[in-house]
Amino acid sequence: MDTELIRTARLDLVPLSAAHAEEMATVLSSPALHTFTGGAPLTPAALRTRYERLIAGSPDPAVSWLNWVLRLHTDARLTGTAQATVTGSEAEIAWVVGAPWQGRGLASEAAQGLVSWLTARPAIRTVVAHIHPDHHASAAVATAAGLTPTGEWQDGEIRWQRATRP
Repeated sequence: MDTELIRTARLDLVPLSAAHAEEMATVLSSPALHTFTGGAPLTPAALRTRYERLIAGSPDPAVSWLNWVLRLHTDARLTGTAQATVTGSEAEIAWVVGAPWQGRGLASEAAQGLVSWLTARPAIRTVVAHIHPDHHASAAVATAAGLTPTGEWQDGEIRWQRATRP
């Protein structure tokens, strides 16, 4: 499965490129973005290396890594990322919006656009996300994208999911 441009009302989800690393290092520079996921902000060089690895794809041919940057229509600035890891009929999604752009509904809009795009693929039957129980903003994003908590836990996070077809 390959990424392609996804358009929403205010955003373009643009397929990830290593050339995005410099701008994205600034977008993702807030340590607060790592409160629930761990780690620390990456330098532009480290982010470029990470993006090159993601773009190369999963070493497992049964797994597709799909990655986008979020670009605002109004000023063409990058504001975050969205991703889906597809294994069989399941797509696990995640999103990050840089601190300066949070609270504007951009993560919800990106997640809704991503879920709509995934739902249009006949092979995808389930969309899931794993969310820390204290991350209320991500829970709101998942809810806006039509996912519901399952009560299942993985690595300290709750599995949310949405069936796309029976």
